[in-house]
Amino acid sequence: MAGSSGQLRVFKMGINTHQEPVVYMRDDCDVCLSEGFSASSRVGISSQGRSIIATLNISSDETVPKGYAGLSDIAIERLGVAQSDLVSVHHAPYIESLSLVRRKVFGHSLLPAEMARIVSDISAHKYSDVEIACFLSACAGGRLGFDEIVALTQAMVNCGQQLDWPGVDRVFDKHCVGGLPGNRTTPLVVSIVSAAGLVMPKTSSRAITSPAGTADTMEALTNVRLGLNEIRRVVRETGACLAWGGAMNLSPADDLLIRIERALDLDGEGQLVASVLSKKIAAGSTHAVIDIPVGETAKVRTPGDADRLASLFTSVGAACGLKVRCIATDGSKPVGAGIGPTEEARDVLAVLQGKRGAPEDLRSRAILLAGHLFDLADGLGVKEGMIKAERLLQDGSAWEQFKRITKAQGGLKSLGEARFRRPVLCSESGTIVSIDNRRLARVAKLAGAPASSTAGLRLLATVGDRVTKGEPLYELLSDSPGQQDYALAFNDMGPAIFTVKREE
Repeated sequence: MAGSSGQLRVFKMGINTHQEPVVYMRDDCDVCLSEGFSASSRVGISSQGRSIIATLNISSDETVPKGYAGLSDIAIERLGVAQSDLVSVHHAPYIESLSLVRRKVFGHSLLPAEMARIVSDISAHKYSDVEIACFLSACAGGRLGFDEIVALTQAMVNCGQQLDWPGVDRVFDKHCVGGLPGNRTTPLVVSIVSAAGLVMPKTSSRAITSPAGTADTMEALTNVRLGLNEIRRVVRETGACLAWGGAMNLSPADDLLIRIERALDLDGEGQLVASVLSKKIAAGSTHAVIDIPVGETAKVRTPGDADRLASLFTSVGAACGLKVRCIATDGSKPVGAGIGPTEEARDVLAVLQGKRGAPEDLRSRAILLAGHLFDLADGLGVKEGMIKAERLLQDGSAWEQFKRITKAQGGLKSLGEARFRRPVLCSESGTIVSIDNRRLARVAKLAGAPASSTAGLRLLATVGDRVTKGEPLYELLSDSPGQQDYALAFNDMGPAIFTVKREE
């Protein structure tokens, strides 16, 4: 039975609603009727000094026992309650910062204090997923001004913990804006530059719109769920780390925003800059290199777009005390052969170990980016920096450093194998003249990446290769026949992913 007025007992629904708390109440529930709750209402739930705001679903059957409130997994976790504990259910408090979101929807600029209020409430889990989506949409499409991007960046830093590195004057970082399947240079760059003594505490995100993020790929290789103290220990021991930023409280609002961006398949320019830089600043970085791949089917389409984005990164970084260098790179085709967490990890290991057949494009991109970081550090020029980076790869120093980092993080894992493998064949003979990055990434995602670490694909041909009809272009990797079928159906519909110029 329920307790006093407004109180119900907890019923564990066993439903994963990801990061949005959901409460389930019967349509004949006394509390529901007396409070005038309706489906999709936002309600407050309290227990022993903890409170959350949850979205209400109403049940018309007896799934939820009388006198109980069914709670989703995340609601139970945040409240710290157990089966049959008493909770108080009431109207959710009014979230005043939502009026500021509405201002932004109608085209008004937000002041720093207003942006800080929005980010603070998002970090405190006061916004529903729909309300976060509204904020992100209002900020997308170039609707954030420079001052707003700076304010958003600083607000995202201030809402969480920050790392500092006593006795270390310069802390380095690197990021790629994405949009290029297989471009997994970060583990290589971190290993190269930290082997030379630069401090690089790398915290990375999971995939937003791609088949794998650096954290997804590194999780196939080692433990990336490190707390702040663990990161400090690993960096103290090795000079670097390769961790998932979401496992700690660095710029926590960013992780909440990324989750909704992923669902919307949205990555707004201003939000992108704030997201990237807030993580760098929160990690204590002083210098950062940003890789901006440019290509017709990359995230950044034209050199002009790249210049504008680079200007934003450098100017916002400067306003926040971070020295940023942006590099426009070739985004016309995928990098490496593997797409998806495990397959990209294979490419990373192949480059580090100097294996025959290791992807040369992945290796050369890592050397270029490491060269720029060395130039930021010592000012001897990018060319000299690249020579230094190549030497560290060739003599095995980078591989030894990578092993030190992964050992400090819990050890190097063995890579898994996908359950289902299916070659996708070329429909005509000729020369491959282009590959659609976006559609190729979509195939890998439909195959199950990155949720399934071993899902994705392995390229067997690339731009410039001569192919014959019936020859495999790539091998599709999945862990269920349904995902395999979805990916194959997408491959067969719409524009061709591989454009083949027929032989005359």
